[in-house]
Amino acid sequence: MEHSGDSRAGVPRARAGTPASTATDERAEGTAWDAPATTSSGHARRPARAAPAIPPDDDGDDPARAGAVAPSRPGTSRSKRALDLVVVVAALPVVFLLGLAIAALVVITSGGPALFVHERVGLGGRRFGMLKFRTMQPDADDQLRADPELWQQYVDNDFKLPPSMDNRVTPVGRFLRRSSLDELPQLLNVLRGDMSLVGPRPIVPTELERYGDHEDAYLAVRPGVTGSWQVNGRSGVAYPQRVDYDRDYVEQWTFWSDVKILVKTPIAVVTSRGAH
Repeated sequence: MEHSGDSRAGVPRARAGTPASTATDERAEGTAWDAPATTSSGHARRPARAAPAIPPDDDGDDPARAGAVAPSRPGTSRSKRALDLVVVVAALPVVFLLGLAIAALVVITSGGPALFVHERVGLGGRRFGMLKFRTMQPDADDQLRADPELWQQYVDNDFKLPPSMDNRVTPVGRFLRRSSLDELPQLLNVLRGDMSLVGPRPIVPTELERYGDHEDAYLAVRPGVTGSWQVNGRSGVAYPQRVDYDRDYVEQWTFWSDVKILVKTPIAVVTSRGAH
């Protein structure tokens, strides 16, 4: 939003050859300006109070703001990011071969692309495309939005449909969901820095309002491939319990809590607890 220049004391005039709107835009973006040493009444001007600095996290990182919400400790931790990269890179050879087989199976059995890209909310509110192997018919999203009753059931059921009434899911897709193999491509999101191995479950933009006063707990970290919701019930965990899990994760996070969740995840996957 642009404002015209102001010639009163303490408000900068546009420099010669520079439009007034440019001068005020620079001021709004944080450019330093030399204010007069005295006020219009002749009194000495008090020095401006510096904005409080955001303290570094336990690993020494300076939190860089990704949006309106400052990242929390797990959102800026170097050790957490290092864990993500080490685990993903170590798993890549196996994941790559398995991914090729799954992609071929999806294409052969249902046509269309192997991958599904869906918009989710990330660190600081930044939107990103979350990757998954496609488990539904190619036009599944169009089918959902074309049916107001089905869409309302989707929203009322925490932005998912009960398996018994969702005919859009393919037979191969049901297996991929129960085994969580449909989420393997999210390791690429982890490499890109969109996600972490451990964190809140990625949500769609319209879902953010469910967090209410605890919205910052979600926005202050990267969403995870797995997390407290995964090892405590997966799709069986509904709101507001999901919000409680995410808030507790952010407030009580340690490096070893991530390791513990990663160790528990295969057990949750094998038992298919809460899987849809």
